[in-house]
Amino acid sequence: MRYLALAADYDGTLATHGRVEDSTLEALGRLRESGRRLILVTGRELDELLTVFPRPDLFDRIVAENGALLYRPATREEQVLGEPPPDRFVATLKERGVGPISVGRVIVATWEPHESVVLETIRDLGLELHVIFNKGAIMVLPSGVNKATGLAVALDELGLSPHNTVGVGDAENDHAFLAFCECSAAVDNALPILKERADLVLAGDHGAGVVELIDRMIADDLAEVGPRLRRHAILLGRRDDGEEEWVAPYGVNILVAGTSGSGKSTLTTGLVERLAASGYQFVVVDPEGDYENLSGAAAVLGDSQRAPAAKEVLDLLELPRQNVVVNLLGIELEHRPAFFQTLLPQFQELRARTGRPHWVVVDEAHHLLPTSWRPTALTLPQHPRGMLLITVHPERIDRAVLESVDLLLAVGESPDRTVLEFCRASGRRSPLGPITLEPRETLAWPIGAAIDPFRLRSEPPRLERRRHSRKYAEGDLGPDHSFRFRGPEGKLNLRAQNLILFLQMADGVDDETWTHHLRQGDYSTWFRDMIKDDELATEAEQIEAKADSLSPQEGRAAIRAAIEARYTLPAAKASGDTSPDPVESAPGENPHECDPPEVGS
Repeated sequence: MRYLALAADYDGTLATHGRVEDSTLEALGRLRESGRRLILVTGRELDELLTVFPRPDLFDRIVAENGALLYRPATREEQVLGEPPPDRFVATLKERGVGPISVGRVIVATWEPHESVVLETIRDLGLELHVIFNKGAIMVLPSGVNKATGLAVALDELGLSPHNTVGVGDAENDHAFLAFCECSAAVDNALPILKERADLVLAGDHGAGVVELIDRMIADDLAEVGPRLRRHAILLGRRDDGEEEWVAPYGVNILVAGTSGSGKSTLTTGLVERLAASGYQFVVVDPEGDYENLSGAAAVLGDSQRAPAAKEVLDLLELPRQNVVVNLLGIELEHRPAFFQTLLPQFQELRARTGRPHWVVVDEAHHLLPTSWRPTALTLPQHPRGMLLITVHPERIDRAVLESVDLLLAVGESPDRTVLEFCRASGRRSPLGPITLEPRETLAWPIGAAIDPFRLRSEPPRLERRRHSRKYAEGDLGPDHSFRFRGPEGKLNLRAQNLILFLQMADGVDDETWTHHLRQGDYSTWFRDMIKDDELATEAEQIEAKADSLSPQEGRAAIRAAIEARYTLPAAKASGDTSPDPVESAPGENPHECDPPEVGS
């Protein structure tokens, strides 16, 4: 369910001449029974509202005084959300002939044609107040207080997001809170300018329009309105002619696929940054520590030394504005899929209650959602939407997951091969032949939209990815991504699972083994393909080109200096002051047997 709350204005929307019809009250009851929440957002003072409206209990929260007061009907508690103006302000208005004047907990209200006197008084007294108009009424509030700010407080208390909220109103003071909601509706009697800006204009006026809206929410969750919500779309990039390409922020599954080092993480980081900027909650499941650079937009749980706990992930996601990166480096490689499969049903349960997280980002999707993945109906009744999957190997992802993909973004040197592998694994026909991409280009294929794949220049992230990643320095990259010191005759099989172990082993292996790999260009290959650092790989290539003229000690020192210039390593281990840790083989490996060729062979 996309919409879990309805925020409704009172006068002119729910009510006609201050009274709400029984049919409207019945519809509000039906909406509550559907599991949704109700929030009343009104410019009225609370005491006045309670004298004319007998059913405040229908609402989970009431935002009164145009956003300056929050009321909890179940407990009758009030919370003032702004600083009231000084008594001198009201006294001066009266001295200048303004009347009638109504004074609430915070709001001061009067009527036209006193607007000029009100503005002059604010100026003369040097007050930081602003004026809001509402069909002849003049409301004075603290700067920055309006219906949208009050609604934001109410939604936070209920654990809901404005992206899961429908707003309905009719007048000038409704602009702010309607724009704040994911979907805005205007009753038929609304001001023309409000109708122009609304996502949905209802056929009925006043309460009849609200009844119409509620019936449509219950019937299909306003599914037919989705394509109109262009104002919430997320920028993907630009075509060659400068035309912008956007993606819907809800109900879409995206697959980002391409070779190692092709820019998948950069493309994904840009998308996630824009989701965060738009207020959509996301959780990134990060097996390899690639998304530590999102720490400014999300809380990062776990690192190479500490495994995250499922409870702490869910506790943070309960907060509507909190994004989370779940770093799995502290979990053994073979146990990461099982941990993810315990998280995914809990994400779904949270979504059912709150509509959040809006996006679940899964890196290394071929590892966490492999072809052997078999979710049960008990743990996952339907395949989730709002998934952003990243992989080097689309053909290794569960077919049901691939069949749910709506948009494929292929990057790297062979996007046509990536598309072909995806099509073979998902039972589709490849729509294109050989194709190459320029740097920072992406091949986008909206699957099922009768649109051929097209190139676009992806929008880069605001913050460049940091290369001082603890993942590469201290984490376990796994057997497939580790460096293997084998020597010229393949007698060794020493696995360096990160840069620290690589430097320790480099100091410990014999000169013949070190020089063998230097001459073969194995170090630069590992840096480029597995560490995903083109700059480090290029510098290593320059060192490897001088292999015949360098002593083993000089070669080691040069490679060490190149690594330490780019990565933050623990001081003792980086300087080589401690003895190398014991070298452990991966499960089932014999360190003295030669495995099939890998990086460093």
